Amino acid sequence: MGNHDYAVLTGNVEGFSTYAARAIMWTREHITVEGMRFLSMLQPKARLNLDNVPVALYHGSPRDPLFEYIYPDINNEEVESLIDESKSRVALLGHTHMPMRFSAKGNILANPGSVGQPRDGNRNASVGFLTLSAEKCGFEYKRVKCEVGRGPQEIRQAGLPQFLATRLYEGT
Repeated sequence: MGNHDYAVLTGNVEGFSTYAARAIMWTREHITVEGMRFLSMLQPKARLNLDNVPVALYHGSPRDPLFEYIYPDINNEEVESLIDESKSRVALLGHTHMPMRFSAKGNILANPGSVGQPRDGNRNASVGFLTLSAEKCGFEYKRVKCEVGRGPQEIRQAGLPQFLATRLYEGT
């Protein structure tokens, strides 16, 4: 579950930009009962054991799984602290939609970026590849050409702000 999913469920748009709040409220008006049920089953964090390697997934961070932003300019102490708090060899984040990778003591803190709504000025999809073994964990992200398709047109047709359509072309 991401912060926007949570806002759709609760209707609480405090702290969101005007654009995001409008999109959230539009979604609340148009989402199906099944869609709301699906969102209500999501969690902002999960733990997996992949190939006997503990992996933690967070929308935000281990400290605040739903709302904390972790940006690429994070310092090494903070990286180690977040990995320690995750109690995993690999901690994968989302929320910022910015691809990043850090390692500390053989462990990884990373964000694969975003497919569809990157926020780093590159509109291409960013995908992550995780390599796991008992000896070593690896993570890399790659950019893949991504066409925005009809998304911007449909955003405008729905009466949502132009900014939400434009950002798909700009990766912001």
